[in-house]
Amino acid sequence: MNRVGSISVWIVAAVLVKSIFAAPPPAEPVEIGTETQFLIDDHLVDNRWAVKQKKEAVLRVLHPPVKHPGNPLIAGDGGFVSVVKDEEAGLFRMWYQTHTWESLGTDETKTIYGIAYAESTDGLHWDRPSLGLYDWEGSTENNIVWRGLKESRASGPQILKVPEKDRRGHRFLLTYRTTAATKGQNGIRVIGSQDGIHWDESSDTLIHPLPSDTLNSIVYDEAREEYVMFCRPKDRYRLFNGDILDTGESRRIARMSHTSLWETWPTSPQTILTPDELDARESFNAFYGMPTRYHAGIYWGALWCFRFNDHIFTELAFSRDGYQFDRLPDRPKLIPLGEEGTWDDSMAFGSMDWVEVGDEWWFYYAGWDGDHGGKDRRPGIGLAISRKDGLVSLHGPSGGGVVVTRLLKWPGGNLLVNADASEGELKVRVTDAHRKVIPGFDYPDAEPLSKDRITHEVEWKDHSLDELTGREVRLEFYLRNSDLFTFRATGSVP
Repeated sequence: MNRVGSISVWIVAAVLVKSIFAAPPPAEPVEIGTETQFLIDDHLVDNRWAVKQKKEAVLRVLHPPVKHPGNPLIAGDGGFVSVVKDEEAGLFRMWYQTHTWESLGTDETKTIYGIAYAESTDGLHWDRPSLGLYDWEGSTENNIVWRGLKESRASGPQILKVPEKDRRGHRFLLTYRTTAATKGQNGIRVIGSQDGIHWDESSDTLIHPLPSDTLNSIVYDEAREEYVMFCRPKDRYRLFNGDILDTGESRRIARMSHTSLWETWPTSPQTILTPDELDARESFNAFYGMPTRYHAGIYWGALWCFRFNDHIFTELAFSRDGYQFDRLPDRPKLIPLGEEGTWDDSMAFGSMDWVEVGDEWWFYYAGWDGDHGGKDRRPGIGLAISRKDGLVSLHGPSGGGVVVTRLLKWPGGNLLVNADASEGELKVRVTDAHRKVIPGFDYPDAEPLSKDRITHEVEWKDHSLDELTGREVRLEFYLRNSDLFTFRATGSVP
């Protein structure tokens, strides 16, 4: 795979060398088990430095997904999008927000929202089946699968990933927002389905009356055994017409949580992410939403940065605790706008519902060729592809650099790394708590890596890391012109 990292970070190296902590450091020794360990922040990094430290540094680099040359995969339709790979059916399944304008008999129009469905065998060529379930623009020949209670409004769809115990017998769970339903029923809701097309209205449950008009993303945090929602603080900002002095600004990222999914959440949203000085450089002083995924102990956010009232692009945000989110210091774009005149040159709404396809992560996103404030725009849905587990790396400079982990309790087995060392070299040595080299595991003992692979097995000449099972160790990665994305232990074979 070609390197797609943005090495422009060198221009602002003085800023980038600061550490990123999305939560307090973990207690040591850290028990990492066999889960993949990401280096998106310094959670597991004790130190990092360049050999030529006066001129170089070991820096964190974003490797944004590359837009597919066949985009848009769906043209003339689309909105917020959620995709899953249904292994049982052998299909990629997509749910997305669509809308149309209904005339009010004057020059004014009313926006009508629905949730549409598409499917694909390869993730590239999509079929929008004519389902005949709902009237849409005067016809039932469409792919609309849900319009909300009493066909009032269904917007902001996201397919939920939840434990089996909380599925209530449904294969698919959907969260969405509705308005104009029966009084007391408006807000954020959850509904279930067996096939993803026919939704069980009897299961439709209001979980919060919050009028948060965006995609309100819900994830399950296995560590805390709780559900977390990322939304807008719309219960207290912009609830009425008036001057912004009084209404305030609701386009911020807020958080609420609850231990149960299928009941009214008793909490109020707490604002956790507000645009800052770097956003203000180009007047992106609002956040439109943040679809989020909880994976490998990390909250991965697709932050929609909004310049009122025109452009929107997607940036990466991340957190270890779901409260304190970090963004890379030079603010590279995860899903940038397309070039002027292209289908996604004005708005790009990325999603964190990536689909793993071989050694790649596939990110589907919605794009628009017109700005947020106007109606003269056309939508589409596109695809951007990244390396598996490969959004962010630690990059060692040409003169070489070192990354030292915190003290780890080695769970046994071998060490696997996801790394691109095709233009340089990567070696690993193993030390104790005070960085004293464990005999047989020094750099000269290590077999150097010099290829680009999703899975490298690190080896030493006369010893196996499995010999250190249960020991407290540090891993010291030497990176010369190479990128380290992740590492993990295989675990001892019984």
